[in-house]
Amino acid sequence: MIDLVQLRREPEFVRAALARRGVSGTVVDAVVALDVEHRALLQEAERLRAEVKFLSRLVGEARREKDLATADQLAEKSRALGDEERQATEATERVGAALRDELLMLPNVPSPEAPDGADESDNVEVRRWWVGMDEGLAFPTYGEHQRVAHWDIGTQLGILDLEAGVKLAGSMFPLYRGAGARLLRALGFFALDRHLSDYEEIRPPSFALTETMVSTGHLPKSADDMYAIERDGLWAIPTAEVPLTSMHRGEILDEARLPIRLTAQTACFRREAGAAGRDTRGLLRVHEFDKVELFAYCTPDQAEAAHADILSRAEGLLQSLGLTYRVLDLCAGDLGTSSARTIDLEVFSPGVDRWLEVSSVSWFRDFQARRANVRYRTSDGATAFVHTVNGSALAWARIWAALVETYRQADGSLQLPDVLAPYMGGSATIGAKAS
Repeated sequence: MIDLVQLRREPEFVRAALARRGVSGTVVDAVVALDVEHRALLQEAERLRAEVKFLSRLVGEARREKDLATADQLAEKSRALGDEERQATEATERVGAALRDELLMLPNVPSPEAPDGADESDNVEVRRWWVGMDEGLAFPTYGEHQRVAHWDIGTQLGILDLEAGVKLAGSMFPLYRGAGARLLRALGFFALDRHLSDYEEIRPPSFALTETMVSTGHLPKSADDMYAIERDGLWAIPTAEVPLTSMHRGEILDEARLPIRLTAQTACFRREAGAAGRDTRGLLRVHEFDKVELFAYCTPDQAEAAHADILSRAEGLLQSLGLTYRVLDLCAGDLGTSSARTIDLEVFSPGVDRWLEVSSVSWFRDFQARRANVRYRTSDGATAFVHTVNGSALAWARIWAALVETYRQADGSLQLPDVLAPYMGGSATIGAKAS
C-alpha cells in the first residue's frame, strides 16, 4: 500500500501522482479524512485509557488509607470513563479498519519516469528487436506458410487439442499433446537453466491464503479476476509473484542478504474473460498457463539494477528463441495496481498478425512490502521496507503460439530454434502429421 506518512506530509503530491492513474482526488481526500479521524479517535482513546489508569491508582491509594467513600467515588468515575474508553477504542478500530480497506484499494504512486497516459493506447514503444537487425536486415517478412494461426497448426500436427481441453475443463483451458506438451516443458527447463546461476529456484504451492494474495495487491481489488476455493479459504495463484512476495512476510531481513533473487515455474490461473469474447481463440487468452517468474527483494538502491537484470534476461530468452519483439514503457494509466514502473515485452506472432504480451517487468518500490510487512535492518540498526521487483521470463502459452507460427515450414513441419533441441530429445523438428 502507499506510504501513509507520505500522504500526510505531501497530500498534494500524492493526489497529483494518483491522478495520473485516473484516481479521483475525492478518493484520496476521503482517505485523508479517515486518517485524520482515526488519529483523533486514537488520541482520545489513549487519553481516556490514561485517565482510567490514573484513577485506578488513586482508588488503590484511597483504600489503603481506609478512605472508602473517596475510593467508591473515584471507582464510579473510573467505571464511567472505562465505558467511554471502550467506546472510543471500538470507534478507533472501526475507523481504522475502514481506513485500511480504502488504502488497500488505492494503487501505487507511479514512478515519475512512467509516461503519462490513460490506457494501453498511450504506452510508449521503446525499441524493437529481430534476427539480423544488428547486421542491417530490415524488419522480417513472413511467408504464407507462416501466416497460419497456431490453433490450425496445432491441430494439423496433433500437438494442440483445444476441443479436448473444453471437454475436460471448459473453454480457454488448452490441452497440449505429444511434441506440443514436450515443447511447453522444454521452454520451462530452458529458461530455468538460464536463471539458476543467480536465482534460487523455488517450487511454491499453487494455492495461496487470502493474506498472501493481499500482499501483492491482487486482493481485494482484482478479486473478480481470481479463482477462489471458498471452502478452504484459498485462491489459485495468478502468478508465482504471489507466493514469492510472501516468502518473507512479517520478517526483518539482514541488509547483507539483499538482494534475494528467486525464480519459479508454476501454473497460473486467471479469469481472462476478454472483451465480449475478443481474443479468446487458441492461446491468445487462456485461464491456465505456465510461466517462469523472476523475483527480487532488494534495497531501494539495488532496485533499478534488479529491474534491469530481469528485463535483460527476458529479452535474452526472446533473442535466443529468435522471436521478433518490441519493448513498451507502460503509461501511468495502464500500470497494474501495485506497480510504480512496468516494461512490457510483446512478441510478433505472424499467424495471427498480432503483437502478444509475453512479459511484464515491474518495480513496485515498497508498495508490496508494506502490505506484506517485509523489512530489512541496516548496518546502523534502523529498519526500512524492502523494494520488490519481478518479471516474467517468460509466459509460455503465447511464446508457444509465436514459435509454431514463426517456425512453420512450407511442408507444414516445425523447425524450432536449436537452443531447444537438448530439451526435446536432441531434435528441434516437429514433423508434419501423416495424412
